[in-house]
Amino acid sequence: MRILVLLLLSCFATQALANEQAMQRFNQLNADPALRQQAYAAGQERTRFCGNCHGENGNSKRPHIPNLAQQNPVYLFNAFEKFASGERKDFVMSKLAPNLSADDRVNIAIYFAQQKLVPHTAPVDSALLAQGEVKFKTICTACHGAQAEGRENTPRLAGQPDEYLRKALTRFRDKDPSRAGSVMTTIAADFSDQDIVALAAYLQQLQP
Repeated sequence: MRILVLLLLSCFATQALANEQAMQRFNQLNADPALRQQAYAAGQERTRFCGNCHGENGNSKRPHIPNLAQQNPVYLFNAFEKFASGERKDFVMSKLAPNLSADDRVNIAIYFAQQKLVPHTAPVDSALLAQGEVKFKTICTACHGAQAEGRENTPRLAGQPDEYLRKALTRFRDKDPSRAGSVMTTIAADFSDQDIVALAAYLQQLQP
């Protein structure tokens, strides 16, 4: 047990150090437009493998895959870290993320954060949108922002594909093992199917 605890503490310390170094890198890039442009170009080069699913400009090609365009860069970086460490699991990302260096992860996050999000649009019943808006403003704004724009380490939800949002919220509610450890498993625990449909419809059409 003592060895296990020490290993866990070591993992947490390593993760904390990686996050601190990443934040220093983000701050450095944000303070220097020339360096930020270099990171953008390097990120664009490394995102070629991402285009098949997320689109070359971060707008997903499939409705069950998230948009990365205009996503918060620190959140993206930390998502890569979690896939690489096994904290988050995905058939594709769990294989790709470990092959990215820390600089790759920062550069890719910088690149996608600067792309323009093009939300999917579809006619939606106004009553469903109203229900989703009430649910979102009651539960979600503290972490995800008033317009679902996200915060430093919480994702932008505005403009995400309806199908992706429905599947993600359902996994959180049902405590899917691939989402273990997320605070969302507690928040979504009482969501009904109708709540999930309404939230997804509302968030997809938001364009802050």
